[in-house]
Amino acid sequence: MTTPFDDDKLHEECGVFGVFGHEDAPALTALGLHALQHRGQEAAGIVAFDGVQFTSERHLGLVGDVFGKSGHTAKLRGRYAIGHVRYSTTGGSVHRNVQPMFADLAGGGLAIAHNGNLTNARSLRRDLVKAGAIFHSTSDTEAIIHLTARSEFLPIVDRLIDALKHVEGAYSLVALTSKKLIGVRDPLGVRPLVLGKLDDAWILASETCAFDIIGAQFVRDVEPGEMVVITQEGVESLRPFTHKARRFCIFEYVYFARPDSMVEGKNVYEVRRQIGTELAREAPAEADIVVPVPDSGVPAALGYASESGLPFELGIIRNHYVGRTFIEPSDRIRHLGVKLKHNPNRKQLEGKRVVLVDDSIVRGTTSKKIVEMVRDAGAREVHFRIASPPTTHSCFYGVDTPDSKDLLAHKFDLEGMRKFIEADSLAFISINGLYRAVGEASRNGLAPQFCDACFSGDYPITPVEPDVENERRQLSLLVEAV
Repeated sequence: MTTPFDDDKLHEECGVFGVFGHEDAPALTALGLHALQHRGQEAAGIVAFDGVQFTSERHLGLVGDVFGKSGHTAKLRGRYAIGHVRYSTTGGSVHRNVQPMFADLAGGGLAIAHNGNLTNARSLRRDLVKAGAIFHSTSDTEAIIHLTARSEFLPIVDRLIDALKHVEGAYSLVALTSKKLIGVRDPLGVRPLVLGKLDDAWILASETCAFDIIGAQFVRDVEPGEMVVITQEGVESLRPFTHKARRFCIFEYVYFARPDSMVEGKNVYEVRRQIGTELAREAPAEADIVVPVPDSGVPAALGYASESGLPFELGIIRNHYVGRTFIEPSDRIRHLGVKLKHNPNRKQLEGKRVVLVDDSIVRGTTSKKIVEMVRDAGAREVHFRIASPPTTHSCFYGVDTPDSKDLLAHKFDLEGMRKFIEADSLAFISINGLYRAVGEASRNGLAPQFCDACFSGDYPITPVEPDVENERRQLSLLVEAV
């Protein structure tokens, strides 16, 4: 369930974690998932293997609730485990869609946890059902399990490779068998996956921040199109897919990844500061202070303040103790919802010309409320600066975005957006400015270095079967009956 006071952000995709060869594998997995909680807050699950049998705990809720005092972690045993935190992009938020998903195949048990989105999921499902497959969920991840089960190859690694050659889209996944931990990234490398080590155990995770919480050492990124197969003999690297130029999701740097993570060799916090620096160069403002929209706007605001020479102030205070659910508000008080998470620091705002820095604008509803809140606190002028280009297109690759028609930047030009949020001025970093901040001289128009489809409409993987009314939005397998 989402909070009725939604903060109008693009929702993170999912997070995956795996441990091979540690006596505390399930507990370490729970800790790793806790560090990845920002990537998905609807559900959490762990599958473990104790040398004899697989055990599974999959539940709706936050990691701390699922694997805290509930006792679920204690029921898991073994030296091998994989885990998943979920924000649904295909399939509804119900228990049967919680990952990791597990099946007993002819060669033994297989558990899979997946981050991303398969753009041909519906056609795969339709063909599999026609062939006799029985689906128990509406998640696209289950299609991978069915494809693996039906492969005519014998070794499980070859069967999984065969399955993945039938899918299209963006994915990073971890898979667990009785003898192997497997990690795979799609050939474009849209979603992140990293390899680490803790003593003699090997670790896979969506981000390096999950290594820090358990004291593991970062070894390297899993490369686009690479499959790593971890056994008692060590790590084997396979390159089973046709090579393609990488298109890593640039929005990982803008918002999704945790600031303390290293992503594709770059510290996320430093990149976000540099985005603020570039933004100040491109869109200066005559103002008195720079104020971030917390928390995601803080690093960019620091960079903006440093480059512009303006004081950085915490003019908005965030309440960190807001849960995923709350009272259902009446229409009369619904407009107060933004103050549940953000409250103005009046002493810093009163009488000031304020530069507000945020990471993005999606529908614009929350931005409008924040501008109003800052004005009501006494700000003389409000200049909004956005640390990403205008979000004009929906994402198909594991990010829950609104239909394009509901995106503010799809409906209005810059002046129209400024009028909608009622700011004195509005500016976004340019796409070339964003590329410079990430370490590229500019965007290569013919062969862009990242996936930036949400800003450019340049989709590196075209959806095979667009959703109803031919709109570019998240593919949904079934209408869910909760």
